[in-house]
Order: sequence, then structure tokens, then C-alpha cells
Amino acid sequence: MKTNQRVVLAAVGAAAIAPTQAAQRAESKTPTAEQPNVIFILLDDAGYGDFGCYGQQRIETPNIDALAARGVRFTDMYAGAPVSAPSRCTLLTGMHLGHAQIRANDEMPERGDVWSILAMRDNPALEGQVPMARGTYTIGEMMREAGYRTAMIGKWGLGGVDSGSTPLDMGFDYFYGYLCQRMAQCYYPPFLYNGTVREYTNNPPMDLGDKLDEGADPYDRASYAKFKGETYSPDAIYDKIEKWVDENHKNPFFLMWTTTIPHSALTAPDEWVDRYVQKFGAEEPVYTGKGYFPTRYPKATYAAMISYLDYQIGELVKQLKAKGLYDNTIIMVTSDNGPTHNSYTSTSWFDCAAPFRSDRGYTKRSLHEGGIRVPFIVSWGDRLRPAVCDYIGYFPDVMPTLAAIAGIPQSEWPKCDGESFLPSIMGRYEEQTNHPYLYWEFPKYKGGNGWLCVRMGKWKGLVEDVADGCTKMQLYNIEDDKREEHDVAAAHPDIVADMWQAIHASHTPAEHPLFKLDIRYPDSFRGGCE
Repeated sequence: MKTNQRVVLAAVGAAAIAPTQAAQRAESKTPTAEQPNVIFILLDDAGYGDFGCYGQQRIETPNIDALAARGVRFTDMYAGAPVSAPSRCTLLTGMHLGHAQIRANDEMPERGDVWSILAMRDNPALEGQVPMARGTYTIGEMMREAGYRTAMIGKWGLGGVDSGSTPLDMGFDYFYGYLCQRMAQCYYPPFLYNGTVREYTNNPPMDLGDKLDEGADPYDRASYAKFKGETYSPDAIYDKIEKWVDENHKNPFFLMWTTTIPHSALTAPDEWVDRYVQKFGAEEPVYTGKGYFPTRYPKATYAAMISYLDYQIGELVKQLKAKGLYDNTIIMVTSDNGPTHNSYTSTSWFDCAAPFRSDRGYTKRSLHEGGIRVPFIVSWGDRLRPAVCDYIGYFPDVMPTLAAIAGIPQSEWPKCDGESFLPSIMGRYEEQTNHPYLYWEFPKYKGGNGWLCVRMGKWKGLVEDVADGCTKMQLYNIEDDKREEHDVAAAHPDIVADMWQAIHASHTPAEHPLFKLDIRYPDSFRGGCE
């Protein structure tokens, strides 16, 4: 089955803005018996090649692989952005990065010591990232209006407790987990949020960047005991998921499980780490504490984190089957962006982005395939015909897809930049509407100097150093050149011209100063669509 095709460009302008005022929203509808439950599982920094069903050889993911084997495994799905907060914004609102409110991570360091867990513990005003605007219309609100019970359990990352942009402000009936994505880098946190109320743990105080005690042996596992506590956040989060499903199983429900796994700091239960220590053998520790926490077995721990989450997914499937919910529950599994590349995560060793490049500069924080191409699996009990699908889509597509799943009439779908891929899920490929192109932009951020990216059928256009006024577009035949090694722009000026038209049609200026990207167009470009 092939969905790739060259089509005439259509301008996507500022009209594709979702309603934001309560007066514009429909009253909540009575749920119907036909509405399936939806569980959306979003990993944090998992790569396209991190699951067995996508080719991973070293990490075991039997439960995720089983979902893929009985459902639809997408090959050409993309995250909304190459880092966490903007990717989640595109997912929640259906807006691509040319229209999204949040277009990069903004930790708002002007507030003070925002990178200190202990400082955030003592001062809640230091928590959270730049928020979405109050009243922003999200998939949570849409599903609640359609009659669903809604919950987000895990990581938020789009506003602090008093910002007007928490999950409870954005359409979710229940939230438990981390509001702040910096706090989420600690798997034994001092507290987790239940709604907007902190629930404190008995975990010992620890701070990002803490080191081993002076004189401690970095090869002795006991030296790392100070970085663990009583409450391992993935366990606390899963316990709430299990309880919430139990309490809401008699109603149609929409659950977003936004796990922090496998984002650093690398932390996993000892018994799971031991399985991979036996499998991988001896390895060097990461014991400086620079940025995160020391780790005795970085490779084994990264693999253990993904396998432990896979185990929890298996337990959730068992719960759904025990309650007779499995055949009426759609499960989606994906990642918020590509794998990170730091001194802790052995991205190249695992080849986390395979078959795309997994080396530094080609993964998270970049618009190369390894930074934004993500695994995407859809399972629906035994209702789907198992398939591998090459529909070309991205996170803005989730909103209209959920609208179709929830039975919302198409005339009432919120305006957004996405297309429903429910026809591809159901195997009705002749009914699938395909994007003329996908668009990303990414401002100057942590080593990158501004990016533009367009995916148009088999072609991918990429512009780097946009903030320096660069107008040189790289062009890749992404079907044949998955590692983006052969720039063929000079041989295809017509396609390059189409790409620049797509950029012109898709970009609107960002309101937030950090997200602004002044795009210079090549001298040959005259604007508009031919």
C-alpha cells in the first residue's frame, strides 16, 4: 500500500486557528455505546528504532511489539517538534509549528534557579515552562465535550500551577504527575501533583548535577544508593493509571499516559537493570553527575527503562482484558521526539533512530529524521487488520483523528492543521486524505541556529542556520536516502521552489520573542502559490 504522492500545494494560512472562547464551544454530549475508549501513550525521547517491531535488536519490548502485530504500525509518522514542549503543544492543539503557540522549550530562567529541584521544591513559582494561552482549545476539551471522561497522567510541561495552563485548565478531568519538565528529570522527586496540589514523597533530597560522595567507588553499585528513594515516579504514575481506569471503565474514557521514560536521568528498578547487565556485560559508569545523576550501568539502565515501561503496558492490557474493555479500547503508542544524544544515553550504540542517523546532531533538537520521525502504533483489540502503513503524518493529525473516533460530525471538528488518519487505521486507504506537505520550523535553540523543514511525498527539504539568513535548501529523496547524505537540490529546482512556497504558506510570526524566526527567502522566490 502506497499513499505517497506529489500534489499541488495548497496554502495553509492563519485561518487554521482553533476556537479558544468558551462561548464558541458546544455543550458536552451524551456518550454513546459506539464510542471506543482511547489510551494515548506518549514516551519521552524514545527513538524510531527503540522498539523491537521497528528493528531494535538489544532492547526487549514484547508487549509493544504485540500491539503492533495485532494493529497498525506506521512507518512515516512524525512528532510535532524536535523537543518536548512544542511537540506536546502541536499534539494537544492540532497546530503545526508555523501556527503553534509554543515553538521551543522555554524554561523561563529569568525567574531564578529554575534548574534546581530543591529550589523548585521550596518555591513553586520556579516550576513550569511557558504556558499556553488561557482558554486554548485542546484534544482534552474536545473529547470531554464528546462525552468522554478525560485524564492525563505523567508529564505536562506546558505551564506551572498558577499559569492557567495546567491539564485541569485544558480539558482534562484528572491529572497526576509532573507539571514541570525539569522536575520530571528526577525519577525520585520530592513531590508529584494530584491536580494542582502537591503530594509529597519520602524520597531523600537530591538535586540535578549531584555527584557521588567524595571517595566513593564509581564501580561499586552501593555508591549510587543516595540517588534512589521510596517512590519511583513511573510506579506512582502507573498506580494512578490502573486506579483511574478501574474507576472510569463504565464510561467512555480518554487517557493520555505521558510517561517520562526513557528521558534522562537514567533510572530503573535494579532487577530490570540486572537483566541487561547480564545481557550486555561490563560497561563504564557515568559518575560525574553533570546535568543529571550518576549512573552505574548507563546502557543497561536505558534498556531497562524501556523494557519496564513495556512491562507496564502489558499489565494495562491485562487489566483491560479482565474488565472486558480490550476490544473496545484504541491504544496509540508514540514518542514526543527522537532520541537524545548525551553522555548518558548510548544513542549510537543502540542505534536508537535506525534506519535514520543516530549520531550527534541528527537526533533530538534537530529536524533531521532522527529528531522527528517517531514510532507510531495503533491497536484496537482484534478489530483491526494487522498492517504496516506508510501514511505521511504528524502530531497535528491526532486531533481530527480523535474527533472521528469519538463520532464528532466532521462539520463540528475544530479547525487545525491536521488530517484524520482513521481511514488508514481501518484499512480504507482509498478514503484517506493526504497532506500536500508537512511543515516544521524551529527557532534558534541550544546549538541550533534556526531550522525549516518540509516533507512533500518522497522529498524532504531542510534549511539550517535560518537565524543567520541562510536560504540554502538541502533536498533529500527520503525514501531512497534515509540517512540524508545526498543533497540533490541542484538537480530539482522545481521541487525546491515548491518547498519555499510551502514555507511561505505555513509560517506565521510567533508572538513569544524566543520563538521568533525571521525567515529570509531566496532571491528567486516571489511568494504566493502558482
